[in-house]
Amino acid sequence: MTSRTSNEIGWKKHPRPQLRRGLFHMISEGWSLNGGDICVPFPPQAPRSGYEGDIGTRLCYEVSFVLPESFVKERILLHFGAVDQVAEVWVNDHCVGTHEGGYLPFSFDITEVVYPTGENKLTVKVTDELSKQYPYGKQSKTPGGMWYTEVSGIWQTVWLENVPERYIGKVRFTPDEEGVGVTVFEGALRKTEAPASEQTACEGKAEKGFSVIIDLGDGETLTETFEHEEGYIRLAGRCSDSGMPVTPKLWSPESPYLYSAKIIAGEDEAETYFALRTMKQENTEGRPRLTLNGKPVFLHGLLDQGYFPEGIYLPCREEAYEADILRVKELGFNMLRKHCKVEPEWFYYYCDVHGMLVLQDIVNSGGYSFAGDTALPTIGLQKRKDTKRAKTEEETSRRRFFEQHMKDTLHHLYNHPCVVGFTIFNEGWGQFEADRMYEIAKREDGSRLYDTTSGWFAQKKSDFDSRHVYFRTKKLTGKEKPLFLSECGGFSYQIKDHCYSPDKSYGYGACGSEEELTERICSMYRKMVLPAIERGLCGCVYTQVSDVEEEINGLYTYDRQVCKVNKDKMKRLAAELTGALLKASR
Repeated sequence: MTSRTSNEIGWKKHPRPQLRRGLFHMISEGWSLNGGDICVPFPPQAPRSGYEGDIGTRLCYEVSFVLPESFVKERILLHFGAVDQVAEVWVNDHCVGTHEGGYLPFSFDITEVVYPTGENKLTVKVTDELSKQYPYGKQSKTPGGMWYTEVSGIWQTVWLENVPERYIGKVRFTPDEEGVGVTVFEGALRKTEAPASEQTACEGKAEKGFSVIIDLGDGETLTETFEHEEGYIRLAGRCSDSGMPVTPKLWSPESPYLYSAKIIAGEDEAETYFALRTMKQENTEGRPRLTLNGKPVFLHGLLDQGYFPEGIYLPCREEAYEADILRVKELGFNMLRKHCKVEPEWFYYYCDVHGMLVLQDIVNSGGYSFAGDTALPTIGLQKRKDTKRAKTEEETSRRRFFEQHMKDTLHHLYNHPCVVGFTIFNEGWGQFEADRMYEIAKREDGSRLYDTTSGWFAQKKSDFDSRHVYFRTKKLTGKEKPLFLSECGGFSYQIKDHCYSPDKSYGYGACGSEEELTERICSMYRKMVLPAIERGLCGCVYTQVSDVEEEINGLYTYDRQVCKVNKDKMKRLAAELTGALLKASR
């Protein structure tokens, strides 16, 4: 195992900031993988995992745990943050269920098979062939350039939760500028005649109503009770429980106000939070613009891959996400495009707290062609029909899984105010029936904006005219839809002693100093981005937050120890973008 002590390992906080109960227990100590020690939740490829064995396509995790004495309620839930790619879970030699896909959380009710006292045995059998039938992001068995080290098996937290017989399974907040709609989904063991190994935790709308207690600050609260499973809480024009007038506070990058709340349903209660905000596409002075809370907003963003040298898919501690967000804000950016990866909820929580807008990618599956998906589109061949039927059952299955995974991702991130939109397909990777996917996404969550085809291969339906521009600057002009420069730049600058691979580097134009990199970025923005704002440009995503392995085009080094650009000049550039938007919106 690694020489660091367990006290230095993060990932001890409640894994679900959006729905917190006091009765939870992390299963983080004593894990083995294929007979060797491993530090969970880090994937075995990561140095931080301490794993020294071979990593094949079959992984068998084992650990023993004892239920805490504080667990006195009826049901025991076993939660997994994410396991890549197919997991089969056993408790005390009983199979409690399986899960496919490597990026979203899942749970099992293990009440019927867990021992209330003494040791319990948890076994997780994982198959990870890096199958492109499933979402896989930027993982590669032959990493290099813009493709990175693969991760396998458990890569997020494993934890237990103690709940009543009928419990709050999920809460759904739908905000506007005056209040919030609330729906409570009740969790319960699915009652069937099947054996315990085939029973899973499930959700249905609450049958007996619920109450919401909102913390308004300064000791004031607002309590609302509903007889059914959903309702709307208007804050505008209301008084608190003590009779004080309530003035709604909106969430924005400049003032990211969050309302803390408690949900009570039957014998269960949970802590949560929500925010009031709207994100829309509107016409301003004859141009389509994006508005946040009714005011024009420019998405001044960075591509965020979410890779870290010690943990690959995870930083050592939850707070590392907060540090990245604050670094980005310090440079004047207000948005992150989370690229080809779904993060643990702590990332989105810190974005909520600090007012960082997020455009979330739906993780790609399917094949990739350098010539067809990158080289030819880069030189201008950017049209492709995507409506052909799947020719094989394997392709039909992949498409079906992608569609469900997209829906599940939308539902998973629904409550986070930071998430203002989603990218469905990136540069044609695994793209199919984009217009239909857009329609499905809008039905599932009509409150967000959708970049259906980021970069090229646009079809008819999208909330953006989305383009990628590398290796050059060009004149950008919007038409019917908000113009969005969803990737650009990517200039590289290697910092000695702070690079992953000193002999190999990858980027889109080499620079030799902080001054050269900063000037090249600012020049690109002033030539291509700033003039386009009056012509309908609504946002720009520069590649990228930090270096990733061989790819050295980050504004920070891979270890985050060196900022490679001049901070003051970057902040002045952000101010110029704000000024250009205000001028164009008059």
